[in-house]
Amino acid sequence: MDGIIGRKLGMTQIPTEDGSITAVTVIEAGPCYVLQGKTVEKDGYNAIKVAFGEVPKKRLSKPLLGELIKALGDGRETYPAQKITEFKVENPSEFEPGKEIKVTDVFQEKDFIDVTGISKGKGFQGVMKRWGFHGGPKTHGSKFHRAPGSIGQTTDPGRVWKGKKMAGHMGNRRVTVQNLQIVKIYPDKNIVLVKGAIPGANGSIVILRKAKRPKPNKPAISALTTKEENKS
Repeated sequence: MDGIIGRKLGMTQIPTEDGSITAVTVIEAGPCYVLQGKTVEKDGYNAIKVAFGEVPKKRLSKPLLGELIKALGDGRETYPAQKITEFKVENPSEFEPGKEIKVTDVFQEKDFIDVTGISKGKGFQGVMKRWGFHGGPKTHGSKFHRAPGSIGQTTDPGRVWKGKKMAGHMGNRRVTVQNLQIVKIYPDKNIVLVKGAIPGANGSIVILRKAKRPKPNKPAISALTTKEENKS
């Protein structure tokens, strides 16, 4: 299994073994529950369908509730249905419907991962905020301040090139940040501390996957072990 679903809780900072302070993002990673297995013979690929995030039973549609009851059984007040997605696996038969998957089943400390989430929506923004344009002069009678300026030519090509940086809807897009390192894992709380920032607002759903293009010489860091952890 190459990933797990989680929820961004916020950011903080922790001391590391080299004596520095590192900014980390706190993620509640799992537990996820297997709903269904996909096989090459039946579906054309090997994967498992997993669910995360408890939702009250009364808020679920009947088709989705039926699928969840089939995998997890009846009699629950809440079901994991806030986010349902698929992850590739080599042998789907190892993951029976209803099986619980925790973060330690997928990742270990010092692993490098890719984190995908929906970035914060900022509404309609101009080119200065959206793309970092410098803008025009502020004085000497100038009337060109925050406008984008020329956006193309005349007869040839007679249109605006696709992808031109202009004002428009900013944020609220699916974004992936690559090669973030797991600094610390708290298995009993399903908490993962990841070095750096990740997309999305606090409380938003994120997907953690094993790094697709890991950098071979990227140095790893370790969190400083506290006295309380040594006692346990």
